[in-house]
Amino acid sequence: MKGSQSTRWDVESTNAQEPGSRAGDAPASDHERDRLTVPQGLAALSLDALASVAYGPEAIVVVLAVAGSRGLGFTLPVTCAIVVLLAALTFSYRQVIAAFPNGGGAYAVAGRHLGRRVSLVAAASLIIDYVLNVAVSVSAGVAALTSAFPGLYGDRVWLCVLVLGLITAVNLYGVAESAKVMIVPTVVFVVAVFAVIVVGLLRTHPATAPTHPTASATSTVGVLLLLRAFASGCSALTGVEAIANAVPTFRSPRVKRAQRTELTLGALLGAMLIGLSLLIGKFHVAPNSTKTVLAQLTDASFGHNAGFYIVQFATMVLLALAANTSFGGMPVLTSLLARDNNLPHVFALRADRQVYRHGVLVLAGAALVLLIGAQGDTQALVPFFAIGVFIGFTISQVGMVRHWQIERGLGWQGRAALNGLGAALTAVALVIELVAKFGEGGWLVFLAVAVLVALFEGIHRTYRRIGVGLHLGEVPGPPQPRRSLVVVPVGAVNLLTREAISAALSLGDEVRAVTVVHPDDRDDQDAAGTDRVRNAWNAWHPDVPLTVLTSRTRSLTRPIVDHLRAVGAEDEHDRLVVLIPEMQLPRPWQRLLQNQRGAVLDRAIRRYTDAVICRLRFRIDVPR
Repeated sequence: MKGSQSTRWDVESTNAQEPGSRAGDAPASDHERDRLTVPQGLAALSLDALASVAYGPEAIVVVLAVAGSRGLGFTLPVTCAIVVLLAALTFSYRQVIAAFPNGGGAYAVAGRHLGRRVSLVAAASLIIDYVLNVAVSVSAGVAALTSAFPGLYGDRVWLCVLVLGLITAVNLYGVAESAKVMIVPTVVFVVAVFAVIVVGLLRTHPATAPTHPTASATSTVGVLLLLRAFASGCSALTGVEAIANAVPTFRSPRVKRAQRTELTLGALLGAMLIGLSLLIGKFHVAPNSTKTVLAQLTDASFGHNAGFYIVQFATMVLLALAANTSFGGMPVLTSLLARDNNLPHVFALRADRQVYRHGVLVLAGAALVLLIGAQGDTQALVPFFAIGVFIGFTISQVGMVRHWQIERGLGWQGRAALNGLGAALTAVALVIELVAKFGEGGWLVFLAVAVLVALFEGIHRTYRRIGVGLHLGEVPGPPQPRRSLVVVPVGAVNLLTREAISAALSLGDEVRAVTVVHPDDRDDQDAAGTDRVRNAWNAWHPDVPLTVLTSRTRSLTRPIVDHLRAVGAEDEHDRLVVLIPEMQLPRPWQRLLQNQRGAVLDRAIRRYTDAVICRLRFRIDVPR
């Protein structure tokens, strides 16, 4: 990724290496237990792709069914074409993992080989897909639940919010912990789908007859129909890129573990897609408005018994949990954007459990907005789904072709040809997706990408200007001593005041205290209040002068701001420092009782003066 060295700020790096590891493999540490193994990587980062077998084959069938039984006969060839694309993507992203071990996927590839602007387009498209994946997965899982229990349909929005909240909480706890939670349902789902395939292929006739295609066809089988079916079925490929985007979340050796996870995902997904398409052809399954294709195939293989409900329940759970793929990939992607000064640097900060917490929270917040806006309706979100990820797919493939042309090496022509084929296939799928979904709101994806790219550019320009202001990349002049006046706003004579004055005496050449009194309208009370404050100060005798300011409007900030302006105009010191003391109470509920006086002063002084502000928190022991 390209970026000006003079404007790159120091953020947490993931480039540390362990002996004998590849680039990007961090050294072993206590945090390694919070990272992913291969099974955990499948559970944390592959649920989106694995769960897509619940709707990917059905998307093909829905398109081909308009041509009747003849059209449905092309289900297997279309699926094989999709699996070929899946294989190309799998091996391509395996190479992406090795070439870009710090994650980022299409963003990293484009940043190095296609230019910064293209990399931002890739990042924006992936972020949109991640957010849509969370919303679609959660709403689809809840839809499966409400289909089983219709009485819950009226509460579907609240159920979506609840599921989203649970997944977010698990991911905030730690990516490895969330992966452990996902392993069992992932294994159950994969075993259940393969059981459906094996039992169905061994049967001579279905246990329960599925819906068959009608005799009349409203369309003929043509190239356009097959391309539409191909593009619709490609929804099963969303999530394939998530592992390459999240390589830093794996345990050492990160590259090898991530590559194994990518290959395992490709093999499992390809086998399930081919197996289900064989069953669709064998049992002549057609779409049913009340029963999914996967449910019909399960019924045909097992019959309407306990096995049927186990598969349906596993599908429902995995669809709901498929959102975890986004929670594993997007926070790493946003951390890389922050590292390159395209997002606020707070997105590159990790919590104790190696979680990019701010990325998780932003993802959850955006998905929450979509779920509430769509009222928990999956079909309202589907028109926007998969377009973003195919933009990223295409950019990544083109970038990898450029990568092989530059790097060369043994067998680079074959690798470049494989990536070129993938680029052509994903570009065709993208164009067909856009044509098919443009009128349904697909154009909004392009608008959202443009807005995000503009946001990234604006943030990058701001960081560049800040870098110029800090003279980054230049050798600064020698440090020079400055005469500093430290002003300490105080409210009373107490322990906090003593600690503040002691700290101020160590910071500046001269220290002054200032306080504000709020008298009533009567002059005698004005004088009494001022005398009371002065007497308490003189009794303490800290050898620091005190200035008492009065404010009949009961304003705290205005008198202090005016006083600081007057002191600053004296031009007797090189720097004016305001030290604001605050209490650090031991318990969170006790902190709610504080008056936030320091924050109010901070905002006013920063806005209206040029003084340097120092807010110090002193721990105060509160007796039980």
